Amino acid sequence: MDVESETPVNLPIPRGGVRPRRLAASMALTVAAALTCGATAGTTARAATPAVNVTVNAREGLGTVPDTAYGANQAVWDGQMNSPATAKLLGQAGVRMMRYPGGSYGDGYHWQTNTVSGGGYVAPGTDFDSFMGTVKAMDAQAILIANYGTGTPQEAAGWVRYANVTKGYGVKYWEIGNELYGNGHYGADWELDDHADKSPAAYAHNLVEYAKAMKAVDPTIKIGAVLTLPGGWPDGSVASGDGGDWNQTVLPIVGSYADFVIVHYYPNGPTSAADSLRQTQLLPAQLAQVRQEIDQYAGPNGRHLGIAVTETENTYQADTQPGALYNADVYFTALENGAFTVDYWDTRNGMGNVTTAPDGATDYGDGGLLSSGQCNGDGVCEPPLNTPFPAYYGIQMLSRVARPGDTLIRAGTDDPLVSAHAARNADGGLSVELVNKDPDHARTVDLDYAGWTPGGDTPTVYTYGAEATSITTAREGTATTQVIPPYSIVTLKLTPSPDNPIGTTSAAPGDPVATDVTADGATISWQPVAGGDVTRYEVYRQFGTDSELLGESTSTSFTVRNLRPGTSYTLNVLAVDQKGHLSMPSPPVRFITGTPGTSTCAVTYDVATSWGSGFVANISITNTGPDPITGWTLAFTFPTDTESVSGSTWNGDYSQDGRHVIVTPAGSDAYLAAGAGNTVTTGFVGDQSGPDPSPASFTLNGTVCTTTYSS
Repeated sequence: MDVESETPVNLPIPRGGVRPRRLAASMALTVAAALTCGATAGTTARAATPAVNVTVNAREGLGTVPDTAYGANQAVWDGQMNSPATAKLLGQAGVRMMRYPGGSYGDGYHWQTNTVSGGGYVAPGTDFDSFMGTVKAMDAQAILIANYGTGTPQEAAGWVRYANVTKGYGVKYWEIGNELYGNGHYGADWELDDHADKSPAAYAHNLVEYAKAMKAVDPTIKIGAVLTLPGGWPDGSVASGDGGDWNQTVLPIVGSYADFVIVHYYPNGPTSAADSLRQTQLLPAQLAQVRQEIDQYAGPNGRHLGIAVTETENTYQADTQPGALYNADVYFTALENGAFTVDYWDTRNGMGNVTTAPDGATDYGDGGLLSSGQCNGDGVCEPPLNTPFPAYYGIQMLSRVARPGDTLIRAGTDDPLVSAHAARNADGGLSVELVNKDPDHARTVDLDYAGWTPGGDTPTVYTYGAEATSITTAREGTATTQVIPPYSIVTLKLTPSPDNPIGTTSAAPGDPVATDVTADGATISWQPVAGGDVTRYEVYRQFGTDSELLGESTSTSFTVRNLRPGTSYTLNVLAVDQKGHLSMPSPPVRFITGTPGTSTCAVTYDVATSWGSGFVANISITNTGPDPITGWTLAFTFPTDTESVSGSTWNGDYSQDGRHVIVTPAGSDAYLAAGAGNTVTTGFVGDQSGPDPSPASFTLNGTVCTTTYSS
C-alpha cells in the first residue's frame, strides 16, 4: 500500500504507518557495519543573553518515574532490531520499554508465522522469540500490539498463552490495535481493518471481546484501548451514524475492560524546528483533556486507567539537534502530566528525503534513533550503521535526570526558549534538566529552590551540545548559576545541604485520592508513610512553581474547603516528622471542582461541531432565580490558551482578554424573566491550535451558575 497515493490530501500520514514497508526492502540489503560516530563540530556559544530565572519546587511532586517510562518502538522490517549492537545501545540510553511489532504493522502482524497481511516486508530474525531475547538482554519489558485489524480475539489470546504461559515471558502490556481511527471511517485510510463495521463503537465492542479472551488466559495482563489525542485529527469528528466522536464513543464501552489508553503525539504540521519544539508546550493541556474525558465517559473504573504515549517523534528534521531537544522535553512533559510510558518512533526507520538544517546539519528524513547506514540514488549516505542520531542522546540524557523510582518535581522558567525539568533522586540528591531551544545564543540561568536546599559542592554537569557525538561531564558553575550553550541539553546533579528541610526522614505518602468533590470542596485520602516518626501530614496545592499550604492532618485524610467552583486543582501530601522535616511529596492528585447544584442561573454549553482548527459552541443562559434580570454579563475562562473566540458570534457581544471571555446582550436579549421564565441562547465560532476543553464554570452577573454540557 502506498500511503501517499491512498491518503486524502490534508489528512495525516502516520509516522508508524505503512511507509516503512517501502524502506524495508532497502534496509534488507544493508550490510552490517561496525559502530562508528563521526565527529561533528558543535555550535560555538556566543555571548550569553540576559538571565533566565528557573524555580524548582521540591514540595510539588509530579509522580514517581516508573520502570516503563523510557521506551522505543521496534519494527519487524528492521533486520538489525535484535542485533547485539541494538541491545547495547538502547540499554545504554536507558530504554526499558520495547514496543513491537511496529506501528500500523501491528494490525497486520501474525505472531505465529511472523508475517504481515498484504505482503508487508518482515526481515529475518525479527520473530517474537528473538525480540523477547533482546528485551530480556536489556532487562526491559515489552508492550505488544495485538492484531485487531486482520486478527481475532482467539489469535491474540493464543499469543498471551504462548508468551506468558508457555514461555514465561511475563508480558504485561497489550495494546488492542494501533491507529484504528485511520481505518477509513473518517476518510483517511492507512490502518488495516478487515471488519465490515469500522466505527468507534465496533472497535470498542470488539476490544471487549479481545480483553475477555486474553484475560481468560492471564488475568494479570493490562489491556490498552486506542484513543485520539485532543487537538489532533480526528478528535472532535463525528462520522455519519455515530453518536459522538471517537473518544466519546469508545470510553463508555471499554471503561470496565481496559486498563490503560493509548495516544500518539507528534507535532502538528510544524513549519520549522522552532515550531515543532514550541508545540510540546501544548501537551500538558492535551493530556489533561484526555484524563478529563476518561473521568467523564469511562465510568467508575476510569480513575484506574493509565495513559500511554506509545509513539512520539519530532516531525521536523528529526535527525538533527532539534530531535535531541524534543526528546529531552517531551518525555518529561508527558510523564509529568500522567503518562506511564513514552515510546519513541522508532529505533531505525530508514532514509527518506534529505534536507539541510539552518545550522548546516544534514537531515536524512530518517527519524530513527540509530542510523540504518543507507544511501539514496543521489549518492548521499547516512552515517555508518548504528551511528546514533541526536535524538538518541536526547533519550540518553533522561536517565541523567531521573531513573525509575525517582520523583519528578515542578520546575518552571520565565523564558519560552528554555525548558526546565527536575527530579528528587533516590540518593537524596536533586537533578535539574535545562533545554536551550535557541540555536544562536547561550543562556545564563539563575536557579532558585523551594523546599530543598542545595549543598555548597560544585555540581556535576552533563551536557549534550549541538550535533555532538557524545555527552560530556564536568564540574562547573554553581547550584544557583549556570550558562547553557545554544541548542543544548544540560543536567545539573546537586547534593543536599546537611540541614536540608525536605525528604531526609521519611518516604512519601502514597497515592492520594480525591472523593466527594463538590463545587467548593473535596476530601483527600492517602496511604500512610510506613515507619519513621511522622507526626502529621501537610496538604499543599500546586500553584505554578509556588506551593500553597491548604491544611494539615494527623490522620490520613483531609477535607479541603473554600475552593473555587469549576477550577482545576493539583495537590500533594507531605509527611512531617518530630523535627519538622518534610518527606518527599506524594504523587499528585488532580481534580476539577464542579458547579453548584442549585443557583439562581443555569448555563448549558454545547459544542455543536469541531474540526482540526476550530469549533462551534452554543451557550444557553437561563434565569432560575426569583427575580428578573435586566441587563446581564456572562463570564467564563477557557482552560487553555489554545482556544479563542473568532470574529463570528451571534446573539451576544463578545470580548476576550487572554483566556477570559465576557459576553453581554445584543439587542432585546438583555431581559431574563424570573423563575426559569426565559432562556437566551448565544454562541460563537472558536479557533483552536491544540486541545479545546470546555470552560469549567460560568458566572452571570458575578453568580456562579449551575452548568451542564452537551455535545
